[in-house]
Amino acid sequence: MVVGESGKHASGIGLLRRNQQALDRFTAVVELPMLVITALWIPVLVVPLIWPVHGSVAETIAIVDYTVWALFALEYLIKLYLAPNRWKFVGTHLLDLFIVAVPFLRPIRLAHITQLGRVGILVQRGGVRVKSVATHQGLHFVLPAIGVIILASAGVVTVAERSAHGSSIQNLGDGLWWAIVTVATVGYGDISPVTPIGRGVAVLLMLAGIGLIGVLTATVASYFVGEAAGKVEAEREQLRNDLAEARAQRDHLAAKLDQLSEQMDQILLALASRGEPGHVAVEDPPQREIQRGRPR
Repeated sequence: MVVGESGKHASGIGLLRRNQQALDRFTAVVELPMLVITALWIPVLVVPLIWPVHGSVAETIAIVDYTVWALFALEYLIKLYLAPNRWKFVGTHLLDLFIVAVPFLRPIRLAHITQLGRVGILVQRGGVRVKSVATHQGLHFVLPAIGVIILASAGVVTVAERSAHGSSIQNLGDGLWWAIVTVATVGYGDISPVTPIGRGVAVLLMLAGIGLIGVLTATVASYFVGEAAGKVEAEREQLRNDLAEARAQRDHLAAKLDQLSEQMDQILLALASRGEPGHVAVEDPPQREIQRGRPR
């Protein structure tokens, strides 16, 4: 009995160690319970969307919702703790992070039992592709710079416009909305600056927006062109390898033929040097009969 308890204790300690085996064991243990919780949680998500709920029912639904969210968050944090490489775990499990952050994505967990696992795979592949495009040619440095420009422009315009007569930008929210609309070159016109400082900032944001669109277009095009070129180069390399292998096989066969030819020449020379053994001279029968009929 003591041995069994110590074995369980050792197993529990092993489960809490940071390694891939512990992560796999924990995932296998919690996978089915979390799928059941997800299936039971779907009515909690759907019912408030169909029928308005109030009072104790709304409070109960909120408690269940927060409880499920806490379970998902706890599962993710434990997996993150057990992962031997945490940054790699975050990068390769973005779907799990999105499920924790966005409640409406939690039913995706049912993909494991509804034969819709391809959805999760496609989402993960899409995340990898977006990450590859975002890091191509330094685009991940350009996007934060544009974000800083938008925030700074929104702050400057808000300070310059909120005390101006006839201005529609009265707070930071208005300024941020205007900056995003301007840098995206959408131009709704619902909010616009009236002061010289605000209009000067608008010109800078317009130029930054045009540059951003150009950079995004060029980067995305360059990424896909480079990817296609890489595939073509890989196919060419494969063809080169196949051709080199075929040439090697041809040379090997040619060497075998040369060896067989040399062996045949040696056999012929050996036969010639032995005077063609096995050949017996046979006289014609009529000639033998004539010789026998002659008197001795």
